[in-house]
Amino acid sequence: MKHWEVVIGIETHVQLSTQSKIFSGSSTAFGADPNAQANAVDVALPGVLPVLNKGAVDCAIRFGLAVGGQIAPKSVFARKNYFYPDLPKGYQISQYELPVVVGGEVAIQVVQGDEAEEKTVHLTRAHLEEDAGKSLHEDFHGKTGIDLNRAGTPLLEIVTEPDMRSSAEAVAYARALHALVRWIGICDGNMQEGSFRCDANVSVRPVGQEEFGTRREIKNLNSFRFLQQAIDYEVQWQIAEIEDGRAIQQATVLFDPDTGETRAMRSKEDAHDYRYFPDPDLLPLIIDRDWVDRARAAMPELPAAKRQRFVDEFKLSAYDAATLTASLELAGYFEAALEDGGKTNAKACANWVMVELAARLNKDGLDISQSPVSPIQLGGLIARIADGTISNNIAKKVFEALWNGEGRTADEVIEKQGLKQITDSGAIEALIDGVLAANAAMVAEFRSGKEKAFNALVGQAMKAAKGKANPQQVNELLRKKLG
Repeated sequence: MKHWEVVIGIETHVQLSTQSKIFSGSSTAFGADPNAQANAVDVALPGVLPVLNKGAVDCAIRFGLAVGGQIAPKSVFARKNYFYPDLPKGYQISQYELPVVVGGEVAIQVVQGDEAEEKTVHLTRAHLEEDAGKSLHEDFHGKTGIDLNRAGTPLLEIVTEPDMRSSAEAVAYARALHALVRWIGICDGNMQEGSFRCDANVSVRPVGQEEFGTRREIKNLNSFRFLQQAIDYEVQWQIAEIEDGRAIQQATVLFDPDTGETRAMRSKEDAHDYRYFPDPDLLPLIIDRDWVDRARAAMPELPAAKRQRFVDEFKLSAYDAATLTASLELAGYFEAALEDGGKTNAKACANWVMVELAARLNKDGLDISQSPVSPIQLGGLIARIADGTISNNIAKKVFEALWNGEGRTADEVIEKQGLKQITDSGAIEALIDGVLAANAAMVAEFRSGKEKAFNALVGQAMKAAKGKANPQQVNELLRKKLG
């Protein structure tokens, strides 16, 4: 690998979150019986005409704004001609010379060991198109079945420049794009259902060479793990081929997760092979400034802006801010918890969300939106830690009770289970006196210079208080008693 440079560009098909298809009124819901959601337009019966779904255009505009691209005031739909059993018209309605979004960029973080390298991936374009149907090869007694439910499903195809130089960068980009399209609400991001699929264009060239090598396109990668595995295998395969004196042939390849290998499917077509021409059934798409302004007004605060605000307003570290803005739902949970817990407790709130809550969600296989502990409940818990009502250790018991539905609020759990922290100096002193009297050997060890004995005495005092004594007061009063 020392003498070779990897060059990667990615095309991503993002299924847009509309209730109906891009050119017909058929439902886009997942899981229906085969061909139950394919109407006359979808199956290309003679005489039918496509009608553009305005919601799909709204999604494209939102994406263009999110990546800083240019929203084309005029774009054109074209016919991409090819013949395949699951393409009923014999062509796909897409965009070619005049796409709806031009340019833009996506910032990524590539983790290398303990450090994260910042990089920008530039976008070439994003264009609207319809999906094809699906060929089904199982349970048909050696035959292939065609399900046209997906035919006409609205897609936004997002194409990058060949900016990525490793599988790690490609995965970082795919993750960042996946998070962004979910954040702005244009895609549900469900990779298992085909809502977010990546094609990776991979080539290699000698280090220092400016001319690109011959690329091969790995199609339909529907997980980040498969994306990384496929690119890594393809890179090694291409290098081995070249070093053995064989030329790389441009091709479309598939990745087999069972073997971890790519295999050629067909020679790669170029644009002229598809015989693009403007679709005569569809008028040019005109997007005026008012339409763009309405879309901009409806946009949520974007991840980069929210991250910076968390750093500036709440004094969080860049790492904490990045973690908390991994999804819109997580960021919203944090801010809602903060409202109830007091904004002065931002760091404590961040820690609870990223550590205790995240660990419990992961253990139970839940998403943040499914958390049994609401942000208001967590905020109330953090407020009780901040005002000294309970210690951090006791807070974990309260959190567990809230998780299990044993109380509506932290205050209710604290009251019901008698968990309020002991802060009365007289009561704590009495506990300490009892501990010192019962542990004379430990006291002698401490006075002979063994600091560990002090920690053991603190432990005994907390045990006597059943964990409810204020730890700071125990430390201070114990040291005072020991002189």
